[in-house]
Amino acid sequence: MLSRRYLSVVLGAIFLGAGLAVSAQQGLASRTFRFTYQVTVKDIPSGARSVDVWVPYPQSDALQTIHSVTMRAPGAVSVNRLPEHDNTALYFRQAPPPKQVELTMEVVATRRENAGLREELTPAEAREYLKAEALVPLDGPVRELAVEATRGKKGDAEKARAIYEKVTGMMKYDKSGTGWGRGDAIWACDAKRGNCTDFHALIIGMARSQGIPARFAIGASLPPQRGTGDIAGYHCWAEMYLKGQGWVPVDSSEAAKALATGDVAKKNYYYGHHDENRIELSRGRHISLSPRQKGEALNFFVYPYVEVDGKKHEAMDRKFTFEDLDPARVAAR
Repeated sequence: MLSRRYLSVVLGAIFLGAGLAVSAQQGLASRTFRFTYQVTVKDIPSGARSVDVWVPYPQSDALQTIHSVTMRAPGAVSVNRLPEHDNTALYFRQAPPPKQVELTMEVVATRRENAGLREELTPAEAREYLKAEALVPLDGPVRELAVEATRGKKGDAEKARAIYEKVTGMMKYDKSGTGWGRGDAIWACDAKRGNCTDFHALIIGMARSQGIPARFAIGASLPPQRGTGDIAGYHCWAEMYLKGQGWVPVDSSEAAKALATGDVAKKNYYYGHHDENRIELSRGRHISLSPRQKGEALNFFVYPYVEVDGKKHEAMDRKFTFEDLDPARVAAR
């Protein structure tokens, strides 16, 4: 239980991407829920001078409405815009810190099913979504696989679908052993297995290698059953941009799970749809925080990032939970 020293602060929602418009979203599913994000930073060394904690802060956009964010922390928190990808983060600093620091963020949100977003890319955005990244090169095996998958296909729409089909049919959702979970497109290409970051790193790299802009988002996936419960960990997904159509949502790792059970219809659904059972926490990769962390850029930003005396600190407990809410009651608040 949080002690009385902890402050409870209701923070305002931030809207991301005011120019986004939802295409053909009427009649699609939605879900209203409370998402609770808890972190306990532990084993802070005796004599430490400071602890800095950053937590991804969800934003409202065309697909999710953040009704409220409540933060409980042992002191003041700030919400800061990050330098890249229009992300925001909660920031907390304590100097000197105790041996343990607890923070809890409660988010009331409505997430909508995504059947595609119409959006015109600026030249700068197109360059951003077509560039190579440290773990997502656009040459070598990634490009070779993309060329193989798209051979004989005409136009970006056929190529994008072919890339999705190739990755979904080739890779297994398998978190055994080591190497998975980094979003390393070369590793995924070779191992042909991994988790959502590996699937979507490969899809993004293959798409970009063929001149198709693609982008990455990460957050948490809620069980489809309504109620309350724990969330095991993070989930990520991707979108590919088609001229004249806009952003096409894909969730290849969920599609591969469906395909493994023989559910071809669900596999097909995840090309062109993201279900409503998720919350987005940040976008993009190689994340710089605000204030800037002393360590290197984050591979992706979904779990808390902590520094003690300017050095990365990984001793922490994390917990995500959800509770479905009555949307009418939330709207009436």
